[in-house]
Amino acid sequence: MFPIKDHNPSERTPYVTIGLIVINVLVYLYSSQLAATQAQLGAFYYDWASVPALVTDGRQTHTIITSMFLHGGLLHIGLNMLFLWIFGDNMEDAFGHIGFLLFYLASGIAANLAHIASAPDSQIPMIGASGAIAGVMGGYLLLFPRARIDVIVIFIIFFKRFTVPAWVVLIFWFALQILSGVGSDPATGGVAYWAHIGGFAAGFLLTVPYWMLHRGPAYWRANQGRPPHPPREIERVTTIPTVTRRRR
Repeated sequence: MFPIKDHNPSERTPYVTIGLIVINVLVYLYSSQLAATQAQLGAFYYDWASVPALVTDGRQTHTIITSMFLHGGLLHIGLNMLFLWIFGDNMEDAFGHIGFLLFYLASGIAANLAHIASAPDSQIPMIGASGAIAGVMGGYLLLFPRARIDVIVIFIIFFKRFTVPAWVVLIFWFALQILSGVGSDPATGGVAYWAHIGGFAAGFLLTVPYWMLHRGPAYWRANQGRPPHPPREIERVTTIPTVTRRRR
């Protein structure tokens, strides 16, 4: 199950969300040009990807930030940018442009540190924006738990589209990360589940002050747990009269 769109547009143009997507795509296009030469690609990752063993040794600490703008394939960046677009615009509306950018970077740093803590001696580079985006999702869960999200549910070769509350999607996703993270060894590579967990938790906690400042549960009641904008679907009013059938 993964989301494909939300029903609430942002009230303002989400410049930071769009800018982050553009930067990620441009960096991916640049790095994909290096893939033809493994030596160049390896050097690029050494300089900009987060290698836990190097960071814990006090080297390459800048990669805690730069690694969240790197991706390893079209599916990797495609899914990450889709999630960022779905959940980022409403969070940017809530925090403002600068506030959202700082929130995004803080969530990404927390995610990176969570991964490093889970495998401090690992020599495997970590890349991807998913930790920072997980933070956006964690904040979204607190602010807009009842926002309507369209998801695709895939079962073997069958799939179906549903509209569900955001809390269903986000709690399901977070639970899946925990179950997968407990059964994985971060030192052997693969998906950085603990980065996802750390980013999600950080995003949720970083959003608590905003939620409390807006009177906590009263913030939910004011908008029924949804973004404070009209839904994307607008009911169409027609002047064409309804014709009924008459039985003879």
